[in-house]
This record gives sequence, C-alpha cells and structure tokens, in this order.
Amino acid sequence: MSCPLYTGELARLTNVSSDTLRYYERRRLLPAAPRSEAGYRLFSEDAVKRVRLIRAALALGFSVTELAEIFRERNSGGAPCQKVRNLAAQKLTTLEERLRDLQAWKRELRRTLFQWDRLLSRTPKGKPAKLLESLAAKHRKGARRAFVTVLVRGNPKEEKKA
Repeated sequence: MSCPLYTGELARLTNVSSDTLRYYERRRLLPAAPRSEAGYRLFSEDAVKRVRLIRAALALGFSVTELAEIFRERNSGGAPCQKVRNLAAQKLTTLEERLRDLQAWKRELRRTLFQWDRLLSRTPKGKPAKLLESLAAKHRKGARRAFVTVLVRGNPKEEKKA
C-alpha cells in the first residue's frame, strides 16, 4: 500500500459519509480494510476507484445486493459482464414501463383537471364543488389505476416479499 487512506479521507475524496463506507465494507462492496495499530481502517488508493464505481452503478439503478453478487463473482475469478449487461437491460425495461405508467398518470391528471375546471366554473362561489367525490363517481366501477398505487406507494407485490 503506497499511501493508505483513513476512512475520513476516503469519504472526503469520494463525497460519501464514513457510515456509507462502513456499510459498503459490511456488504462486501469494498474489501475489508486492514487496521492500523490504533484500530483505524486503512484503505488503499484503489478504494477511491471502487467507491466511484459503486456510486456510478447505484446511480444507474443497480442495487447494493446486485453489486455485492457481481463483486463476489469477480473476486472469485469470474467475469460477470453478461450478468451486468442483463441486469442493465432489465432496468431499462422497468424504466420504460414506469415511464409509460407516468405518461398515463399525466394524461389522467390532465383530464381530471379539465373536468374539475368545468365543474368549478358551474359551481356558485362559496359552494362545494365536491371534486374528490367526482373522482369516486368516475371510478366507482372498479376502474382503479393500479399504476398510481405503484408510483405512489410502491409495488404491493414487492411489499409482500419484504
């Protein structure tokens, strides 16, 4: 090790917290750092590159769990490149689905606002227009928007897995 970095120095150089670095080490995204005689973690200069790689992968949508699996395979001498590519392709598919859902939600909100504006224009000042009640009437036949639930509260199927 040419010039070991303490946790605080690595955190400063990579713009993450010391807690984040300890978390990455616990999750095996960063190799376990040797300790100084005083018990401080001593990271190699390569740790800067690794943390930047981790941050870039997280920004693209990779999870910590996925990265841990990729690094484990890589550290065992494997070449997880195809796995990485397939995960990225899955993330793109998921993103495209969410974008379609967002566009549908946007159209629904526009229609709703247009209808509410018409309703408000016909409602005397000071009288309730019952905007929310109009939503209930509109969706009374079970035309509930599943994508709104997913976007606002997360996927109910995924919540059950947790």
